[in-house]
Amino acid sequence: MSFFNRFKKKNQPQARPLFYDIVCPYCFTRFEPEDVVFRAMHSREDDENYALGEDDALNKYRERFGLDTVDDMEAILNPADIPEEYHHYTDNVLTGLTDRYGVLTRRRLCPSCHNELPVTAGKVPSNIISIIGASQVGKSVYMTSLIHTLQHTTAGHFDAACMPLNAEISRKFRTLYEEPLFERGDLLASTQKEKMQEPFIFQFVFKDESKPPLTLVFFDVAGEGMVDQDYLGLHGQHIKNSAGILFMVDPLQIRSIREKIRINFGDRPGEWVSQYDEPRDVVLTMFGDFIAYQEKSKTDIPTAVVLAKSDMLHSLKDEDGDYIKSNSNVFNNYVHRKTLNLDEFHNIDGEIRRFIEKVDRPFKDTMDVYFANTGYFAVSALGSNPVNQKVEGVVSPIRVDEPFIWLLHKLNYIEGSDGP
Repeated sequence: MSFFNRFKKKNQPQARPLFYDIVCPYCFTRFEPEDVVFRAMHSREDDENYALGEDDALNKYRERFGLDTVDDMEAILNPADIPEEYHHYTDNVLTGLTDRYGVLTRRRLCPSCHNELPVTAGKVPSNIISIIGASQVGKSVYMTSLIHTLQHTTAGHFDAACMPLNAEISRKFRTLYEEPLFERGDLLASTQKEKMQEPFIFQFVFKDESKPPLTLVFFDVAGEGMVDQDYLGLHGQHIKNSAGILFMVDPLQIRSIREKIRINFGDRPGEWVSQYDEPRDVVLTMFGDFIAYQEKSKTDIPTAVVLAKSDMLHSLKDEDGDYIKSNSNVFNNYVHRKTLNLDEFHNIDGEIRRFIEKVDRPFKDTMDVYFANTGYFAVSALGSNPVNQKVEGVVSPIRVDEPFIWLLHKLNYIEGSDGP
């Protein structure tokens, strides 16, 4: 930290409200803590209101994602049906009910989809970070590399832990994503198009209890889903109620450099997809989803524009820096500790802004018009270009956590510093 920075006036913490709005990390509906419902902790055959049965709201949610329906679930309890003296509060938030049989339940559910809410919901801000982008840009690979990096290195550098929301998400992430990529070097299959993918939900939890957990939601939007209104409605809710956005862009989406990269890596059949959605098209879709309804048709949500597969940019580097300078820091990993190194961020941000402006000016201009708070980054989830859907050698991510750390800074979780 520079000498003068020590005398800068720090932002004063705002007065803590009695409770916070809840954003469901499953269906992204926003509601107040008083609006939650509960699942009973027991069932009774002699009382139809407490008998096991189907949960239509939960099964509708599960059907949307191709999950099996659940036939026998405990009853839903509405706080409005239970006298106030049997309501239980923690930190001014309704967290439990005692039912007519004297049994306490603390299983709080989203009133829309009936998925169980995190314990901290309503007590702390529902700060959700979303990973979005067109199909085929490598969101699944980036999500896997990011979560792996957050769990194994980044969390330790910021006195935190990165954990899946529940055991089922942990199992799915490990067996379907982490082990294939990091243990076997297998690239992940493209998101299936006929079904929406259930969100993967992780929490970045700080050891400092005064800092609320940060929720990271990976919600993939398959290509054909972009024209499905039900899909788009959920997608719009997801983005609109996010506190921060990781917006992924693939160099191969950019028409002006796609051919140059293709020639460099060799034109092998099947490796180059011509049906890429251009980055600006994705922004325009998002605009129709929710930005058009924001004040001044612009969103203040901090948005990290993440240029993926930065290892491919080696083919564009040159001494004059027309595209990427040969000695660019883009190709070197950097580890942020305790704070965001602002010098390092501004160097990368400036270089990638200039690069995007040169190769896809319409996209850059569209971002400037619709997004008020952006940072530009370049990452490589693998560290090298895969061959025949396999990673040769060890997966060595480059700068994958930097956009996430920048969002931590923008959301006032960590400070920024000049220099190491």
